[in-house]
Amino acid sequence: MKSDSRNLKVGDELTVKRSFTADDVIAFGRISGDRGRHHLVLDAQGRLMVHGLHTATLPTEIGGSIDFVAREMVFDFQRPVFVGDTVTCTCTIVSVTQQENRRALEVNFVCLNQHGKEVLLGRTSGVVLEEA
Repeated sequence: MKSDSRNLKVGDELTVKRSFTADDVIAFGRISGDRGRHHLVLDAQGRLMVHGLHTATLPTEIGGSIDFVAREMVFDFQRPVFVGDTVTCTCTIVSVTQQENRRALEVNFVCLNQHGKEVLLGRTSGVVLEEA
């Protein structure tokens, strides 16, 4: 998913969807160093919890698709995500400001699980550098 950031305007929405697997959780734990018990041991319902910051890679995936360089990111984790869940993240452009050699963006995002429940809310600000 590569988007053209030059055409982004206030109100535009960018969306990505991902299902999480046990292999994803194990790999993320190895890379991040987060080996919390809740990410390694099944809960009473036989579920493995996905790392919060792993869920937060959804809005960063969208950012990468527009070559967005984040300066600030705020995450508000609403409820856990478990292996087998499918999460859809929608980023909404709330501000676009042309600056010298860059466009400053402010973006809000919401991540919903397959049941339509909010799992992650947040916002980010940063820039997209213009090509020389």
